[in-house]
Amino acid sequence: MASTELAPGMVVARSSRGAPPKIRPDLIQRRYARLGWGISAPALAVIGVVTIAPIIFAIFMSFEKVGVTASGVSFNGATVSNYHLVVTAGLWHHALWWTSMYTVVTVTIELVIGTVFALVLERLTAGRGPMMALLLIPWSLITVISAELWSYIYNASYGILNSIWPNALGTPWSATFALVVADVWKTTPFVTIIVLAGLVMIPSELFEASEVDGASSWKAFWRVTLPLLRPTIGIAVLFRVLQAFGLFDLPYVLTNGGPGTSTQSLAILAYNTMFTNIDFGPGAAVAVSTAVIVLIMCLVFLRAFKQQVGKEEVPA
Repeated sequence: MASTELAPGMVVARSSRGAPPKIRPDLIQRRYARLGWGISAPALAVIGVVTIAPIIFAIFMSFEKVGVTASGVSFNGATVSNYHLVVTAGLWHHALWWTSMYTVVTVTIELVIGTVFALVLERLTAGRGPMMALLLIPWSLITVISAELWSYIYNASYGILNSIWPNALGTPWSATFALVVADVWKTTPFVTIIVLAGLVMIPSELFEASEVDGASSWKAFWRVTLPLLRPTIGIAVLFRVLQAFGLFDLPYVLTNGGPGTSTQSLAILAYNTMFTNIDFGPGAAVAVSTAVIVLIMCLVFLRAFKQQVGKEEVPA
């Protein structure tokens, strides 16, 4: 048995008896894998510099006694007091509770409204493109610009909502509700597009069969559409929970965590601790603890999503 190379990376085995050559797919896959890693290396290097390195440095700083002097920052030995200070602080408990509550409320509302919008768009026979374009305008806006827009709407002096909703940002619960409204307005289109993508993938034969069986539209939704949409809804919920739990720019622009600290998210608490109070150790501990919570939620959602894959069959 002899071997030869027909093309770079494609090695075949040639029989001495003149049998047809056998392609070595394992060697081809290895060559493509090396080529893929080579092409991805610059992007991975950039990700490592701008993402992974700061995360590692934040973890290191959260376990250090960090001092700030006129000459710069000094590290004065390892400690776990930063985390003890954070987890026993009332501000951290309130920020964790408020961020969790805000995440649950906004994601639930966006999921319901986004699913309704997706069902409407899926049934449109004409004009779906323009409607989707209009729907994506809020999502396409940078969050800071969107927050500035809502700050004009909520302004207590000249805001257009001031006559029917005066001092919208003046109390803790009204400020929270105002943030929820602004968040739902901006990010519901994202959920709509994801759910719509799942809807168009459902075979139309299933709906035709349900009509033949005499199922109403409502029953067809609960017994056909919703079971088949579970993986898609899981993806939408995963992305929105991760985004909402890291909330920073919207409340920072609209309320700056106020009134007082009533709308202070974990991200704003970390920012204020590090850059307002110039307390880098505890600030890094807040950031790292938030990242750990997000990572745990991500793993839980991925596990739940993995269990849902393959189980989206229509109930009998």
